[in-house]
Amino acid sequence: MTPVGVVTDSCASIPEQLIVAHDIQVVPYNVHIKGRAFKDLVDLGRAEFYRYLAEARGFPQTANPGPGDFLAVYQKLAATTREIISIHMTSTGSGAYQAARVASEMLVESRPDVQVEVIDSQQTAMCYGWMALEAARAAQDGQNLAGIVTQVRDMIPRAKMVMTADTLKYLYMGGRIGRAKHLMGSLLNIKPLIGMDDGVIVALGQARSRCKAYQRMVEIVAGMGDHLTQFKVAITHVAAVDEAAKVQTLVQERLSCQELLVAELSPALGVHTGPGTVGMCVIRQ
Repeated sequence: MTPVGVVTDSCASIPEQLIVAHDIQVVPYNVHIKGRAFKDLVDLGRAEFYRYLAEARGFPQTANPGPGDFLAVYQKLAATTREIISIHMTSTGSGAYQAARVASEMLVESRPDVQVEVIDSQQTAMCYGWMALEAARAAQDGQNLAGIVTQVRDMIPRAKMVMTADTLKYLYMGGRIGRAKHLMGSLLNIKPLIGMDDGVIVALGQARSRCKAYQRMVEIVAGMGDHLTQFKVAITHVAAVDEAAKVQTLVQERLSCQELLVAELSPALGVHTGPGTVGMCVIRQ
C-alpha cells in the first residue's frame, strides 16, 4: 500500500513543482466566463486569465468542485491506499468542504475499508496550501492518518493570511468581502490591509502607499511571535511578480523563515482579489 493520500483543491495555489514532488491530488474549481466553464489550472492558466480579468467588463463566476469531482479522486486513491486526508478552504467562503464531506461519505458506503478525513482549514490560499504540503511530507515520511490529522489541525490556529491590493472591488463583486466592507470607502491612495478571522475576511488596517502596506504586512506577521519564532512564509500575488519580490526582500530582512516561497494565486481565487494583489500566507512554527 502507498502512504496516506493527500487531497486539496486548486485554490490552495500550491506551486506546481511542489504538487508533483509531494504527490498531492488537486481537485480544480470551476471558472465561468461568458457562459463557458473552465477547470481552474487545467484548461485555464494564470497568465491568460489575468490579462483578460484586467480588461473584463463582466465579472467571471466561480464554483467549487462538486461531490462527484472529489469522489473520482478518492476512488482513484483508494486503489492504492486505505487512508486519505482532504484539506480545503474555509467552509464560510466556499462549498468545497461540504462537497468533499459528501464525497467521503459516498466513498465509505462502497469502500468501508477506506478512511477519509476532510479538514475545514478555516483559511484560504497557501495558508491551507501549507497544511496540504506538510501533510504530504508527513505521509512520505511514513506518518499514519491519525498523526497527520493531528498535525494539520494543530496548524490551523498558527496560520495567518494578510494581503493588500489597490482595490477591494473584486472581493466586493464576488461577495467575499466579509467584515472588511467598510474599507470600500477608503480614499483612492489608501491601500487596505485584510486578513482572515474564524474563516471570514476582516480588516487589518490601511496604509498610504504600497511600500508602507508591505511593511505593515511584515510587522503583523512578526507580531505573531518573538525573535526566536520561525515561520513558513508563502508570498502570494496575482500578476504582480515584481511587487511580490519587494515583499520577499522585507520578509528576508525581518523574519526568521524555516521555508520561504512565492506562489501566484489560481484564477478561481485570484478573480476575487484582482490583478496587483500581494499577500502573505504564514504558519508560525
